[in-house]
Amino acid sequence: MLKQESADAVVLAPAVPARASVIWLHGLGADGNDFVPIVPELRLPASLAVRFVFPHAPVRPVTINNGMHMRAWYDIKSLSASGAADEAGIRDSATILGEFIQRERDAGVAADRIVLAGFSQGGAIALHAALRYPERLAGVMALSCYLPLHAALPAEAAQANRDLPVLMCHGRFDPMLPMQLGAASRDLLRAAGYTIEWKEYPMQHQVCLEEIRDIAVWLKARLATEPAP
Repeated sequence: MLKQESADAVVLAPAVPARASVIWLHGLGADGNDFVPIVPELRLPASLAVRFVFPHAPVRPVTINNGMHMRAWYDIKSLSASGAADEAGIRDSATILGEFIQRERDAGVAADRIVLAGFSQGGAIALHAALRYPERLAGVMALSCYLPLHAALPAEAAQANRDLPVLMCHGRFDPMLPMQLGAASRDLLRAAGYTIEWKEYPMQHQVCLEEIRDIAVWLKARLATEPAP
């Protein structure tokens, strides 16, 4: 795959015109390069012609890190589930993600051939945005994260993605975002009628080999068959 980097993203492009896209958001303090090395490990068939897009989050001060400026999709004031959420930051980043979706569509990839993905903060934004996107997507992959602004979802959920395939993965020993936070979001979404595929692993706030294998299987299932013209 051809690697291209710009000011706002890293892109791994197939050798032929892309027929599907995965837009994958990194976690707090990382950048778009963070998950690039995982793509070869997925061993996806070249025939899927998937373009991977890894956006860079904006640089902003992060409260829990003493106001240090770093790449972050939104501010984190507390790791407590009851802590105040940075609603403005979450919604701004969801808008940024929407712009990346539109770029893929402008490049000829249909909405229902686009998977949103993310880790930690990035997974929270991917999940938030996917459930609100007005046209059917291929799926959303939420790794070691939770659903932010969940109280607003009933009023904002898009009907087109009520049956969206959702993969949630979490480490049982995650000290940063305890698995209970992810499981609570899973249960909330299931109660709202969403179908969630849940995977948990004996790891901390990270990605493991077994998870990469599960992600590969899930992506192949989402992208292997194109809809009829």
